[in-house]
Amino acid sequence: MEEKPFKCELCDKSFSCSSHFLIHQRTHTGEKPFTCEVCDKSFSQSSHLHRHRRIHTGEKLFSCEICDKAFTQLSNLLVHRTIHTGEKPFKCEVCDKAFPTSTRLLIHQSIHTGESPFRCELCDQAFTQSSALVQHRRVHTGEKPFKCEVCGKSFSRSSHFRAHQRIHTGEKPFKCEVCKKSFSRSSTLREHQRLHTGEKPFKCEVCNKCFAQLSGLVSHRRIHTGEKKTFTCEVCHKDFEQLWSMLDHRRTHPMDSQVKCATDSSHSQ
Repeated sequence: MEEKPFKCELCDKSFSCSSHFLIHQRTHTGEKPFTCEVCDKSFSQSSHLHRHRRIHTGEKLFSCEICDKAFTQLSNLLVHRTIHTGEKPFKCEVCDKAFPTSTRLLIHQSIHTGESPFRCELCDQAFTQSSALVQHRRVHTGEKPFKCEVCGKSFSRSSHFRAHQRIHTGEKPFKCEVCKKSFSRSSTLREHQRLHTGEKPFKCEVCNKCFAQLSGLVSHRRIHTGEKKTFTCEVCHKDFEQLWSMLDHRRTHPMDSQVKCATDSSHSQ
């Protein structure tokens, strides 16, 4: 058995290497000694800083051997490969649902356990993942570190930034295996696939009616609450009663939606 002489006094976790022990201690102290010289974001490990820098440099070292798509992180490439292989090796022991990555399985398992160990110190909202907490904090700080070089629009989440870039490139990497229709977002593909499977995972807690999309459930709930909440386009300020209507409005003219919305808004004044 491997000797682990370096023991943490706070959580009793042991390590065989002093460097690993020092890195672990930062989870308790919150120390982040490695700072990005571009955006001043700090990290607890130098490897995390090196990986982060690729956001600014655009360097993509990991390329898919099937479609040649490149990624800044190996983990993203491994997830991407499952699009081609359909592989889902990580299976939930409770409901048998399978996932392409262990991370997605862990997120799913929180549905069964209810565990949310990462808590925001400002509003006390809790999350199942530390990365989700990091993204949430930007709601309070207003930070948008991901900036599009084409149109200058900034985003608080890297996933939203990547999805936005496809507006300019026209790329639709997510393909339905049933009807071969392609989509720019994986979430849109998942919603589309429910047309084929008939799955309706979103259930009203009042009347038990089920919906294929979360937006449908949100809209339905207003029948019980009497709420008349609207969704507003941030570009032209047009209001919609349903989220999907507002999102569909944005996608109508993706390449020049900002210009069109601004024009429509000025004409209406």
